[in-house]
Amino acid sequence: MKKIRIIILGILLVLSGISRVAAGEFLKNYNSEKAKFDFSFGRDYNYGDILVTRVIDGDTLQIEDGERVRLIGIDTPEMHDSEKLQRDARRTKQDAATIQELGRRAYEFTKKLVEGKRVSIDFDVEARDKYKRLLGYVYLQDGTFVNAEIIKQGYASLMTYPPNVKHADLFKQLYREARENRRGLWAD
Repeated sequence: MKKIRIIILGILLVLSGISRVAAGEFLKNYNSEKAKFDFSFGRDYNYGDILVTRVIDGDTLQIEDGERVRLIGIDTPEMHDSEKLQRDARRTKQDAATIQELGRRAYEFTKKLVEGKRVSIDFDVEARDKYKRLLGYVYLQDGTFVNAEIIKQGYASLMTYPPNVKHADLFKQLYREARENRRGLWAD
C-alpha cells in the first residue's frame, strides 16, 4: 500500500508540474518529510536583461534562450527567396533581387544596432505570433527603442496588426519623416 501511495504521489507531482509549465510556471522542487523531488521544466528568463545572440533578418532577432523575437510594428524587405518575397515583388512591382538587396541593407543595419548586445523586451497584448515567435518592443540598455530606431533611420515599413498597436502612432510619424527625409532604404 505504501508503494502505491508513493507512485500516486509521484504521478500527481509530475502532473502538477506539467500543469504549471502549461500555465507558464516552473516547478523547482518538492520537499516533504518522507521524500524530496527535484524537477527542472525549463529556465525563467529575465526579458528585462537578455542578450541578442543573432539577427535573423531586419525585423527578427534571436535571443540567448534560443527564442526568436519578431519586432512589433515593423516590416523589413525579405532577404531570402520565399513566398512573401514573391508577393512583395508583385505588390511593389520591384524585381525580387532588388527587394533582397534592400533586405540585406535592413539586416545589416539591425545587426549593427543590436547583435551581441543586452536588451530588454516589452510586450503588447499578444506575446506570440502564429509562428510561435515572441512579439516584442526591444530596447537597448542606453534606452534606444530598437523598433522605432529602425523605422526612424529608414530601414523598415510599418506593419500594424491589432491588438498590438501600443506604439502605432509613433511609428507612423517616424516612417513619414524617414520617407520625407530620404533616409535608409528611401535614399535611393
